[in-house]
Amino acid sequence: MLRKIITIGFLLSCVVVANGQDWAQWRGPNRDGVVTNFNAPAAWPETLKLIWKTPVGSGYSSPIVSQNKAWVFSRKDETEVISCLNLKTGKVLWSQSYGVPFKQNQYATEMGRGPHSTPVLYQGKLYTLGVNAVLSCFDANTGAVKWRKDFGIPDTSKMFCGTAMSPVIENGNVIVHVGDDIKGGLMIAFEAATGKEQWKLNCDGPGYASPIVMTVEGTRQLVTMTDKSVLGVDVQNGTQLWRLAWPDEWNENIVTPTLYKNTLILSGVRTGTMAVQVAKSGAQWTTKQVWHNPELTMYMNSPVLDGEYFYGMSAKRKGQFFCAEAATGKVLWATEGREGNQAAVLNAKDALFILTSDANLIVAKKAADKFQQLAKYSVADSATYAHPVLFGKRILIKDNANVTLWGLE
Repeated sequence: MLRKIITIGFLLSCVVVANGQDWAQWRGPNRDGVVTNFNAPAAWPETLKLIWKTPVGSGYSSPIVSQNKAWVFSRKDETEVISCLNLKTGKVLWSQSYGVPFKQNQYATEMGRGPHSTPVLYQGKLYTLGVNAVLSCFDANTGAVKWRKDFGIPDTSKMFCGTAMSPVIENGNVIVHVGDDIKGGLMIAFEAATGKEQWKLNCDGPGYASPIVMTVEGTRQLVTMTDKSVLGVDVQNGTQLWRLAWPDEWNENIVTPTLYKNTLILSGVRTGTMAVQVAKSGAQWTTKQVWHNPELTMYMNSPVLDGEYFYGMSAKRKGQFFCAEAATGKVLWATEGREGNQAAVLNAKDALFILTSDANLIVAKKAADKFQQLAKYSVADSATYAHPVLFGKRILIKDNANVTLWGLE
């Protein structure tokens, strides 16, 4: 039977967007860093206006936003804290915490102690996955704990940075990936409302990436990087559909996959960037390499797609912003370098918002011919590893101690 290349449908999250400013999960409504409601100012100001600043604690977890509220998952001393803030004033509406001792790996002492995972909001409930793999369900309005699952990681020093994947909601289930690179991993779907287990898959241990969900010939599948591979998993029953080996010397598979038409764009700091097609012949699922650019390497940056191009930060030359062709992997431009260790990128209509880990917010024009910086702002006094949230003419920034709301005019 001839192999048939399957057209991959557009990524669609099951998280319902209630209004134009909702950003209810990792990288937004479709987990792709695309902002649909951005309104550019008539002229970019010299400085941003600080609207409010609220201390919340440390961590790399990104804020989420819905219905004039923001939720922030952070760390204070030996506890993990989830806080609900009034988006207009920054006032803490409620806060819950629980004890989370975390001993760092000797090779990761420069990294934070978590949490690294971004919460997900679904039907009035908030789901968090802590640095030592505690999954919690909170009432989003009151902070009451509805249910909790503790996956028991007694010695976190064996983990490089702890649990980092951001949960995803699909078919009314919250799906998480837990484990390590020694004992392997579990991918588990729980009924979001009750915490009842729906399915479980024994698989490779998790990487530090977060999954997306896509449709291939009518089959909804979760796609994620593990510590050793890239997996496609049927979200209905947890069946592993395909596996692409993706080895890394330190198991540092961090980059969220990017969907371009019928291909997945994948990247690693020592592997380079590759596009693969998911195909099905009869009952067999396979992957086929479309292109590979070994010189385009991404580390803690997940790129954003815009039409025929994708933008991101390469790990080369101590950080280079770049634009590349999605169909070929050809780099069209790259900056000189020394841009920073890490950057979070948002695709906001005609502009790119790039938040570097050293607290520089760079606004650039989306263009395939050259890098064009429109504005640059300092937005924090400490490191900014969390993804920002952009809505209207406001941007929410989480640094290593605070969350701040800035106005763009």
